[in-house]
Amino acid sequence: MDLPIIDLDIFLNKPREDPEVIQESKKAAEALIVYGALVLHDSRVSEEDNTVFLDLLEDYFAQSEEVLKQDERPELSYQVGVTLENTEKPKCAVDEPCLNIIARLDPSERPLDISAHAPDPKCRFFWKMSEKPPYETQFPGLNASNVVPQAEHIRSRWPGIMEKWGKSMKDAVAGLAAMTAVGLGLPGETFSEAGKYGPHILAPTASDLVKYGTKDTILAGFHTDLNFLTIHGRSRYPGLHIWARNTGKRIPVRIPNGNYLLVQAGKQLEHVTGGLIKAGFHEVVVNERTIQTIERRKLENPDRPLVRISSTFFWHLSSDFDLAPIPALVAKARTLRAEQINLGKDDGDEVVYEPMKVGHQVQK
Repeated sequence: MDLPIIDLDIFLNKPREDPEVIQESKKAAEALIVYGALVLHDSRVSEEDNTVFLDLLEDYFAQSEEVLKQDERPELSYQVGVTLENTEKPKCAVDEPCLNIIARLDPSERPLDISAHAPDPKCRFFWKMSEKPPYETQFPGLNASNVVPQAEHIRSRWPGIMEKWGKSMKDAVAGLAAMTAVGLGLPGETFSEAGKYGPHILAPTASDLVKYGTKDTILAGFHTDLNFLTIHGRSRYPGLHIWARNTGKRIPVRIPNGNYLLVQAGKQLEHVTGGLIKAGFHEVVVNERTIQTIERRKLENPDRPLVRISSTFFWHLSSDFDLAPIPALVAKARTLRAEQINLGKDDGDEVVYEPMKVGHQVQK
């Protein structure tokens, strides 16, 4: 099952009232409603920049744990710097509503079992890509200063490469946020203004495929993302699976070569749309294609570390923004839910989206 491909160039290069812009924007919104994900084409994105970024992160995570630990900031809840392997545990492992979703899937379409799953064997690095708000935020811990790695061969390259690739992803996902608003019948700036001062994070994850490269290893257990939209560059190793809303199907993600990125809906988008768009469930595992790629990389790039990097970017709404469902979208969500139930499709348990600050949603 292929995800819809949305062309951001149309939205960026033509007037908002152009019929082609309106049509492509509606296509983007519909893709997020139906799949919780889409493939985004943005000609400004450079494959070379992604390659340079992946090389840097492979070099960084090939360092010893002792060196990496210098970049940990547990006192800031790991919101900046490195998070080492076996720290993050998927919430679904102990979350009853999430386990119920898994149980309702056909056994052949379920994620790898996380019910007794230890913390994920992946590492992560959080690099803030946020703009300092012109007001005193209630959530300074979510807006902390960045950590620059200490090793000189990494430090000298780090800020420039992180900022360049991070900006490409940030610009692309902010454009899609505006496009989605238009597609939902809202003013184009609805989401982009709400996210202007969000604590956006370039958050690459890393999995050591020497230690964790056996088939059916869970690198990131079944989960959704808590932010508004998540965008990914193309990884060198397959293994990402997503579940499209109401299909019950596990979809292996394939991002085309070139100027393409994967975007997934997060919990903040679900909240503000009253469940019209649902946060997409996904996992990262070692599958047959991952193993085939490992063997090919060993032959073609014997001097490179065997580390799976995901160039993930979390786009957030501003921490002080009042997160509440938009009434017009709540009405559409109820209509859609009724239609799905009438068709005999499972739309999950009904959820009440209580108004709250985005910062409180993140802290919860």
